Amino acid sequence: MPTMIDRYGWIITKPRRKSKLKFVEILFAIGVAISLVVGLGTLLALLIDVLRDGLPRLDWQFLTSFPSRKPASAGILAALGGSIGLIVITIVVAVPIGIGAAIFLEEYSRKNWISDLIEINIANLAGTPSIIYGLLGLGLFVRLFHLSRSLLAGALTLALLILPVIIIAARESIRRVPQTIREASFALGATKWQTIRDHVLPMAFPGTLTGIILAVSRALGETAPLITMGALTYVAFLPDSLMSPFTALPIQVFNWISRPQKGFHENAAAGIIVLLVVTFLLNAFALYLRDRLQKNNGAKSM
Repeated sequence: MPTMIDRYGWIITKPRRKSKLKFVEILFAIGVAISLVVGLGTLLALLIDVLRDGLPRLDWQFLTSFPSRKPASAGILAALGGSIGLIVITIVVAVPIGIGAAIFLEEYSRKNWISDLIEINIANLAGTPSIIYGLLGLGLFVRLFHLSRSLLAGALTLALLILPVIIIAARESIRRVPQTIREASFALGATKWQTIRDHVLPMAFPGTLTGIILAVSRALGETAPLITMGALTYVAFLPDSLMSPFTALPIQVFNWISRPQKGFHENAAAGIIVLLVVTFLLNAFALYLRDRLQKNNGAKSM
């Protein structure tokens, strides 16, 4: 090692630069950069290909027409209506149950082996393949509860799919609320439910909303559960009730892409664009709402 003598005569040993460690860091940075370029490049290439094929097909007639055996006259009205109905019912069912379960697990349940078992199962369910939920919906809602292959059965199946994600996100958000907020509320004479309703939930809702955004985005693009539980691939009408047969945008796109005609492939690309736009609008609205809630909470805490 190189040495030097200071002004007092002491010998100072200077360690060599750890060139090997520096080389590993540089190599890691290069690998991460390559991964980023490959991922974004692949996504960009797919988007360009979809936009090139689908944009010429997008018009008012495509959005307001029912499916047809002729590619030029086929549209996505039935699939778009089915997807919107599915997502609305799924949110109405899954969000209150998910938030309620998170409140109970975080604020009311005792920490014992039963709660630990529930937490493990919720975490496992969040990573379960979606086709398993389709089989569950087929056996539970279609056959056991005799809901047939209806809009309600499909929405309940998707609600089961996103429920673990909502519960986990809501629990993490509730857990991040400072304990001092609860203690201050109790000190002023508030009950436990008043504390949760007026202080904990408003502060935890922005983080909970992030989990809801991710869950709804996943449900909007799911195909396997709906096909498994028996959603139709060709529907020439809008669902008029909860028990009505239905289709959805991912199923319609899957149906078109499986056809040999090039015109149906263009329709599939246009359907993908519509699905991306709907997902983007839902996420943008949810993010705007979350930011507003965060600002309001920050203003109240000052």
